[in-house]
Amino acid sequence: MATPLDPGLYIVATPIGNLGDITPRAVEVLRGVAAIACEDTRVTGKLLHHLGIKARLIRYDDHASEATRDHLLAIAANEPVALVSDAGTPLISDPGYRLVGEARARGIALTSLPGPSAVVVALTLAGLPSDRFVFGGFLPARDKARREVLAELGLVRATLVFYDTAPRLADSLAAIGAELPGRAVAVARELTKKFEECRSGTPAELAEHYAAHPPKGEIVLLIGPPGEAETPGETEVDDLLRAALLADKPSQAAAQVAKATGLDRKALYARALELK
Repeated sequence: MATPLDPGLYIVATPIGNLGDITPRAVEVLRGVAAIACEDTRVTGKLLHHLGIKARLIRYDDHASEATRDHLLAIAANEPVALVSDAGTPLISDPGYRLVGEARARGIALTSLPGPSAVVVALTLAGLPSDRFVFGGFLPARDKARREVLAELGLVRATLVFYDTAPRLADSLAAIGAELPGRAVAVARELTKKFEECRSGTPAELAEHYAAHPPKGEIVLLIGPPGEAETPGETEVDDLLRAALLADKPSQAAAQVAKATGLDRKALYARALELK
């Protein structure tokens, strides 16, 4: 017989695709709590059905009221309560930080159970430097805001990791090519599932591939850190121009590549016209 859990809030990571990734400890906690706070009761209900667990589910998402938060914490003060997201580790671009923050303020015991995270899985597959990385959450949907985020975080000497959606991938790759020319990029999708894929290349190469093979599923975008300044070769210059031309006119593309490489703007403009 399992040892009863102490009162408190248990932060439980759940599978991001493959149900076999649930940990024995997570199953034990989910089986032993008085209630489970979840984003979508239908999604969590399917996981619990797979595990053979019956539990009280309380919806807790980004739109949850203060009353719902108070109710959960009132239970957690006297009984064990689990917090899960639809997939992966709670709080990582998922609801929960207000609940955890308030639990700390009230002196309620907190326990975090490590487990699946799309950020970490993608980082291990991409082959990009992993000694330093920055997770930027979801890239903005609007082009101006997206470019501002890329320009700001692009100054950091670290691999950048973002969540994105399939319908916005083409626009995101175009923005990366324009704002961060010359960077290595990887697209990871359907992680831990049957059709898992992690494809790397330049923004232009990836944009061409996914234009021919429209992606499905959830996406993690990774961008390599800036390299040492050096004069790019002819092939690399063409790649930079092609990437910039995905979103801008030849004159603007030439200006961006000139700024990034120090090469002559007029020569780049002439070459951009040829490539266009």
